[in-house]
Amino acid sequence: MSDPVDAAQFAFELGWKLRGLEAALGEGGGAWRRKGAGLAVRAWRDADAGLWTAVGDDGERREARTAGTADEATALVHEAFGLTAWRPQPPPPPGWHRFTLVHRPVDDCPAPDDPRYARLRARPPEGCVAEEADGCFALRCERPGARLLDAVAATCAEVRDGYGLLLADLGVARPQEWAADGTDGWGAEAVGQLLLMAAERGPKLGYSVEDLAGFLRAAAGAGAVRGQG
Repeated sequence: MSDPVDAAQFAFELGWKLRGLEAALGEGGGAWRRKGAGLAVRAWRDADAGLWTAVGDDGERREARTAGTADEATALVHEAFGLTAWRPQPPPPPGWHRFTLVHRPVDDCPAPDDPRYARLRARPPEGCVAEEADGCFALRCERPGARLLDAVAATCAEVRDGYGLLLADLGVARPQEWAADGTDGWGAEAVGQLLLMAAERGPKLGYSVEDLAGFLRAAAGAGAVRGQG
């Protein structure tokens, strides 16, 4: 294609073919799932109406549902295909907190079915159920407390005193990240994660819990202003 005219014509035709392929795979085109490939769901928000629409395609038919949230619209689509839908839990009652405590020791991570968990699995603290988290034993809890960390501390103490295990992990993968969302939000979970990690690791290095508490008082100041920093 040395002729510039032929090259331009080729580029024009190629562009139209690519646009046709994009339309066929897009929202308004033909089936964008092959039969037997499973259900795919796409959701988008109508900025004017403030509503979410989800469209599901399993290669044989499409179903669209509209709702106030992406989760609900997606759940309605799954139900339209006869599937079990996932919906987020409503928030816990005032004065109650949801969290997961994982037994993930720094030097060992026993399998979730390890015999040392037998009693705890059979009789977990009230409001908790045993489960697996990333290959480790965990407790998923909904417990009372004035604040999130109060509920976490009480649960850790009950497990430590009753079963001899220190649950020093709240399942926060990136505790260095931050969210200033109050005493009961994700930021508080990250703070709890860091404190529990210190409580487990400090004694392995010769620092007692009293040493760690003294370190915090000396470094931050006993009268540190809330929210400062």
